[in-house]
Amino acid sequence: MLGEVLTAIVTPFRPDGAVDEDAFRRLCTHLVDNGSDGLVVAGTTGESPTLSDDERLELFRVAVGAVGDRATVIAGTGTYSTAHSQHLTRHADTLGVDGFLVVTPYYNKPPQRGIVAHFEAIAATTDRPIIAYNIPTRVVINIEPATISKLAEIPNVKAVKQAKQVVDELEQARHIVDCGLDLYAGDDDLIVPFLEVGGVGGVCVHTHVVGPQVKELVTRFLDGDEDGARAIDEEIRPSIDILRVQANPIAIKAAFNLLGLPAGHVRLPLVDADETETAAIRGCLERLGLLTPTAA
Repeated sequence: MLGEVLTAIVTPFRPDGAVDEDAFRRLCTHLVDNGSDGLVVAGTTGESPTLSDDERLELFRVAVGAVGDRATVIAGTGTYSTAHSQHLTRHADTLGVDGFLVVTPYYNKPPQRGIVAHFEAIAATTDRPIIAYNIPTRVVINIEPATISKLAEIPNVKAVKQAKQVVDELEQARHIVDCGLDLYAGDDDLIVPFLEVGGVGGVCVHTHVVGPQVKELVTRFLDGDEDGARAIDEEIRPSIDILRVQANPIAIKAAFNLLGLPAGHVRLPLVDADETETAAIRGCLERLGLLTPTAA
């Protein structure tokens, strides 16, 4: 297992649009110091579609150097192109990452057998574990249960990050577990429901601001204190509200910046949070007790 609490880390950009590697290094250390067992680098939250290959690979290298001796580093190498995904995976493998997050091919809408062939081809380029990322709202298609069963036959496909966008969510989550794959919540409000059906934790965004609480939540649940875990889940509910203010990672970057941590800017076509959005995010942080409420 690659960890229970994996944070999909943001990529800090300077005002001129360049990657801020020093800020990224500090964020890696901060997250691992605050509850994260591992980091997913250059995922959706890391704005991977806007990164060049060189930028992605350099982020993997920096993350391994910053925290690779005490946390896992999972490289986001999935794209809609199988050949490109193979290229990124092959090169990331040489940098010492611990595994790969590979999203279902998006935009080109392959049939289910194409999804299987895509993962088979990428898995053939490495012997390290792969997390298959199923998020139908962003990629248009769902990895169907029968396809999950076929992916489980690929030796180094070890886990599924499952996002909450299918009707039979918990049924499919159970199927993932029954196939012998590690189940990670792909939406932060699914951690407890997925733990209840045998999941191992989550690939999270809200752990940028509530990492220690989420780590305690998972630990308590797995130690048998399910009521305690649910109580924590309720206490950190405002962190879920942050993510609903605006498309990820606009809101979580704004939250981190409000807390004085170097999340930087977003890259076009994303835009930084506006005043109204920032005020809403500040309100969530105040409800979490992370910021002092502003005077009325």
